Amino acid sequence: MHRRRFMQHSLAAIAAPALVGRAQAQVIVGAMLPIPPLMDVGDEAGNRLEAIPGTHRFTEGIAARTLGWSQDYLGPTLRMRRGRTARLTAQNHLDSAITAHWHGLHVPGRQDGGPQSLIAPGQKLEQALDIDQPAGTFWYHSHPHGRTGDQVYRGLAGMLLIEDDDTASGALPSDYGVDDIPLIVQDKAFTRRGALEYDDGGMAAMQGFRGDRIVVNGALDPAVRVPQGLVRFRLLNASNSRVYVFSFDDDRRFHQIASDAGLLPAPVPRKQLQLAPAERAEILVDFSDGAGGRLVSQDVPVQMMGGMMGGGMMGGMMGGGSGPDTRNGVFRVLDIEVDRSRPAAVTTLPRELRGAHLPTYGEPVRRRRFQLNMMMGMGMMRGMFGGRPKLGINGQSYDMGRIDQQLRLGETEIWEITADMMSHPFHVHGTSFQVLSRNGRPVEFGETGMKDVVWVENSTEILVRFDQPASVEAPFMYHCHILEHEDSGMMGQFTVS
Repeated sequence: MHRRRFMQHSLAAIAAPALVGRAQAQVIVGAMLPIPPLMDVGDEAGNRLEAIPGTHRFTEGIAARTLGWSQDYLGPTLRMRRGRTARLTAQNHLDSAITAHWHGLHVPGRQDGGPQSLIAPGQKLEQALDIDQPAGTFWYHSHPHGRTGDQVYRGLAGMLLIEDDDTASGALPSDYGVDDIPLIVQDKAFTRRGALEYDDGGMAAMQGFRGDRIVVNGALDPAVRVPQGLVRFRLLNASNSRVYVFSFDDDRRFHQIASDAGLLPAPVPRKQLQLAPAERAEILVDFSDGAGGRLVSQDVPVQMMGGMMGGGMMGGMMGGGSGPDTRNGVFRVLDIEVDRSRPAAVTTLPRELRGAHLPTYGEPVRRRRFQLNMMMGMGMMRGMFGGRPKLGINGQSYDMGRIDQQLRLGETEIWEITADMMSHPFHVHGTSFQVLSRNGRPVEFGETGMKDVVWVENSTEILVRFDQPASVEAPFMYHCHILEHEDSGMMGQFTVS
């Protein structure tokens, strides 16, 4: 086939919606938002995370077969403290290997939980994590190469919080599950009977798997009751590939107070907030008037060619994917009711946020370039005809036996990441970074804060430094966090010494 015609056919195939699960089981109506149990993890023994098979009833149909950490679906919220050691054991009761990746934590490569750190069936891994980074909202999930998408989709994930004495005490809502509420947002596809559907081949692998129902903390269409005043929501996009643009249906303003790696210098007023896969944000919402609301998200189409193909014929092909969970292209995420008999502990928005994670990396000593590749020879053809495609970075698909980059401890670098054919969330293990520019335009630090995932449309520059070692035996990863993309090879690994 002529190259130009092949490119046209390939782009059209990728742009076609890969939504799964049109035949819907009946939703359990009126479910209250489940709050994951809180596990304080300190230096004492006995803290355990056990990967187990389970069943979870999302709908009125059958209970879906799921995976979870110490429970049927998802895991407890882990809370750790800066300056202390978090000691815990991860044990595998499944039939396939897993890992325990601490997404966003600054720990050595041997503790990071990447693909090299497999926990075989029946085995366990004991960890003693020295926590030394600012307060923030992080998460943990399994990360075996080629199986991450399936395992996370079925439930091997959970939220992780770090607390820091430098953060202003009492200035922010902090009563977990009351005025400080975790929201793990995912999209799912179901059979008519209510079982989970998942596909990581063909077009689902090329553009990332997307379901057509939104689940929060494991519940469809949940509601939550909150006190009258300021409420803090910790948002985690734990979807495999879906991008969310959150807002409230009454167009109310809220304030973002934190990003991936911790607090912003000051609250940022917003009416909407985009989160790509694996990104986190903390927001403050004022319910002092006693009026509830609904958190919603736009049904964001697949972003082809860095967002340049959102209109015309291609835009129509990409955008025509609103499932039965949407109304006019908007997903219902969470209904919020205000308990007027319960005043909030915090009623005044702080002007500044003490304990914000600020960049202190100094001048860069070198520049590295990373191109995220969708077109990888015959691997592209495999994706078009139902198999798993071969994706890559800098022209190479992931090889567990190859070290792609070698870095030095404590040296600051600029990384330039570019994307071809579609936009990607780019994640770096073992550190946090500052976003310098997007498509040649400078990025204001106060708007983004420190990050460990960045949405790449065309090109992005980040300022990065590594203060934790990573060996050949246990390297750090960089990869697209569309889970089907990383499973298909859009990942590299590096040492720090």
